[in-house]
Amino acid sequence: MDFAESPEHEMLRAAVRDVAAKYGHEYYAEKVRAGERATELWDAIGELGFLGVHLPEEYGGGGAGMVELAIVCEELAAQGCPLLLILVSPAICGELIATFGTAAQKDRWLRPMAEGAKMVFAITEPDAGSNSHNIATTATRDGDVYRLNGSKTYISGVDEADAMVVVTRTSTDPDSGRARLSLFVVDTDAPGLERTLIPMEISGPEKQFTLFFDDVEVPADRLLGGVDEGLRQVFVGLNPERIMSAAICTGVGRYALGKAAAYANDREVWGTPIGRHQGIAHPLATAKIEVELARLMTLKAAWLHDHQQLGSIPTHRASTHTERMSRQSAEAANMAKYAAAEAGLHALDAAIQTHGGNGLSSEYGLADLWGMVRLLRIAPVSREMVLNFVAQQSLGLPKSY
Repeated sequence: MDFAESPEHEMLRAAVRDVAAKYGHEYYAEKVRAGERATELWDAIGELGFLGVHLPEEYGGGGAGMVELAIVCEELAAQGCPLLLILVSPAICGELIATFGTAAQKDRWLRPMAEGAKMVFAITEPDAGSNSHNIATTATRDGDVYRLNGSKTYISGVDEADAMVVVTRTSTDPDSGRARLSLFVVDTDAPGLERTLIPMEISGPEKQFTLFFDDVEVPADRLLGGVDEGLRQVFVGLNPERIMSAAICTGVGRYALGKAAAYANDREVWGTPIGRHQGIAHPLATAKIEVELARLMTLKAAWLHDHQQLGSIPTHRASTHTERMSRQSAEAANMAKYAAAEAGLHALDAAIQTHGGNGLSSEYGLADLWGMVRLLRIAPVSREMVLNFVAQQSLGLPKSY
């Protein structure tokens, strides 16, 4: 084990930090208040290759991994600029296309993505929620095309993207009645596709939408991976989404604690800095410990995801090794997401409390991030479903649902 960060990772952190600092939380907050996108910041990190740092080099990416993308995500958030679409575009969609896409699909969608083009992900449905087996949006083969019908909800950033990966039901298991899923890349302006804005009490540049598919025609060459193989495939993207969620939360936690420590050192009451009082110092110290523990689990989850290959494992042990690595990767991704959401929220709350009434003032740039971190305690997987996963998969307890 080597817990010292490599020089390459240190340089990556510094480079992302330098770019993000030129914009900072004030820029981010102004964009949010105006209902605008953080286009300038997104374009800046895209032009420098940070959004495609994990994508294959032969398709314009950096050839690195999820560890490096988590660093990018965390450092942006640590400057007060959490970008939710990193979870969706490069993390989910990029990983799915890089893993399951044909050479033509990779060339078509990964190259632009590596430079900052956005793609979104549509899985959540009003009547399915966390139960992907109940997905009702169908894709029916009709000659050289598939026809999509159904709806999706809480889909982030559809108005900013040219395409999206849509999770559909292509058949039903006759024994269990569960959906057999397939993934398709669909243009966001496809005929028959409509969207409705969902008003949200979250301060972020990304908007949420409900989508309606009415006989949307999708060419058969937009199928990603195999027919009816989507449930297995989708977790290749969902684990990175959990890791990026964790990176955002730890980044926001670092940002909040940095602001709180500076304020607690400068603010004086009764002739002494308020940080001298344990009532202020201890909650901040506790939050710092929680954030650092969550960062460790996040990096572990990213490392495990990047190392899910057979390598030099002998053939007779290959499937066992792959299974074990897959379980460990999923476990770590879920634990990282849980720990980071809790830690980020505690850090932000402690920072707001440290500032007193100023903590709720727009000037101090803290309270407007609460909704984002609170959202990530619910999505992309709720803390309750993470606890279910750990109880069943890690502890071997009976399934509760």
